[in-house]
Amino acid sequence: MIRQKIFLAVVAVFLLTMACDSSGEKSGSETTKAADLSGNDYLVTIKTNFGEMKAVLYDKTPKHKENFIKLAQEKFYDSLLFHRVIQGFMIQCGDPESKNAAPDQNLGSGGPGYTIPAEFVPQFFHKKGALSAARQPDFVNPEKASSGSQFFVVQGQVLDDASLGQFSGPNLQAIGSAAQYLRSALPDHDLNREYQQAYEQGGDAELKKKLLATIDQLEEATGRKLNRPEMSEEQKRAYKTIGGTPFLDGDYTVFGEVISGLDIIDSIAGVQTKPGDRPVDDVRMYVSVEEMPKKEIAEKYGYDYSNQQ
Repeated sequence: MIRQKIFLAVVAVFLLTMACDSSGEKSGSETTKAADLSGNDYLVTIKTNFGEMKAVLYDKTPKHKENFIKLAQEKFYDSLLFHRVIQGFMIQCGDPESKNAAPDQNLGSGGPGYTIPAEFVPQFFHKKGALSAARQPDFVNPEKASSGSQFFVVQGQVLDDASLGQFSGPNLQAIGSAAQYLRSALPDHDLNREYQQAYEQGGDAELKKKLLATIDQLEEATGRKLNRPEMSEEQKRAYKTIGGTPFLDGDYTVFGEVISGLDIIDSIAGVQTKPGDRPVDDVRMYVSVEEMPKKEIAEKYGYDYSNQQ
């Protein structure tokens, strides 16, 4: 029993040390299609203490888009706090318990009482300004279902080619999580014995080696995708210019993006926080949606709708 607990702890360390808690241009001879600007879309306005952000929501994540519009129209988000702020990472909001929260109240567990199925679309990624759905961790949420209301806006960091290289190939965060899940949900699976033996023979170094050598088997056993696809040129360009958080790609649903007011993200991310990453001084938001022609959104805010095609 003690050895099993030690093994699980090592797997947890593997997970934590390897991670933090395509649209776009076509390459080669492909031709970029002209954006379809027919019809209307919803322009999202997020008012904060520091100014306004304007955003659009993606048609290819329809469940998230419909839910967000519904909540905004119901004024669900109005006066809620940015309750978790981490500079260089993201700003998170949408917990209804934050509206009247006491200064020392822990936040982050509230919601509307339902979740939304994950809608992963490879062309939508965690560049700066991305709207991404928060969710509970894999060990209690293996389907990666999104919170019904909580979301975060990515700030991230600008990365170079060397830094981006680690986000191609094996998804180390997902591998560690899958190994934990296999151990708890399928304790009699042969892979568990292989991992235990590897750890006993060579400690965490041998365990990591075995995990990386058995990715295909671990994928088959858990039904999870553990290899990241090669980054598109658009992803690389965005991460090297405006920045982002590529280690979240494929694990959280990106359902929209800020198209005006990226500087507001920086202002909120830079506030003083206390333990638990809650701002010392409350930062509130008010969210509204306005239906307007796509052509008007594109012209007024310089948004390229071909990013969604």
